[in-house]
Amino acid sequence: MATNEQPLTLISATPSPFARMNRIALILKGIPFELQNEIPWQSETQTPKYNPLEKLPILLFPDGRAPVYDSAHIQEYIARKYADRGPKLLTGDVDLDLDIGQIVVLAEGLMDAIVLSRFENRRGEDKISKPWLGRQTRKIEGAMRAFGEIVKARVDAGKKYLVGDLLTNADIAAVCAVTAVDFFKAQDGWDGEYVELAKWVRGLEEGKGFVETRPVAFNITEVVV
Repeated sequence: MATNEQPLTLISATPSPFARMNRIALILKGIPFELQNEIPWQSETQTPKYNPLEKLPILLFPDGRAPVYDSAHIQEYIARKYADRGPKLLTGDVDLDLDIGQIVVLAEGLMDAIVLSRFENRRGEDKISKPWLGRQTRKIEGAMRAFGEIVKARVDAGKKYLVGDLLTNADIAAVCAVTAVDFFKAQDGWDGEYVELAKWVRGLEEGKGFVETRPVAFNITEVVV
């Protein structure tokens, strides 16, 4: 790493599993960055200034070029731009990287369903859509079942990681998504149902990058839904 390297800025939210993916990758690769925490639903947020979709995370560059947003998009940039630093996070093999991308999609779908469920439950009891909430619950259950099957198959094959033999974006995304289930209390008892998944997640959670980025709750003071 160059000694005069200017830090990137990652606009994040402290409980966000999406931004956590990027924070882990930046830490593992030793890329200097500053964390700017936002609550994107609050009136004073700067999020729309950088992302017309008003979502986090957002990556800002010190040279003033256009920001990059969407956690998976940022994650791929980090892996490719800094391929010579730390763990590669992608394999360079088209088919294996397709598998990595598919697991990232599954993880982000799980995280989306968790967030949508949380906000639906913030509505008044008479305003909650039971069919909508049920759909999010099914997505959470389906994603957890899929992760349970993926991890069990890899463990049974004597593998530590989800794709290939090294840590990749797939592992980071899976851990961030599954730990979000716990953090947001999205599915009770999953660790008893998916024992291998729980053990696998706990193992990676003790590693560099994961320990430093565990989610922290924030207080939403304005009406969101």
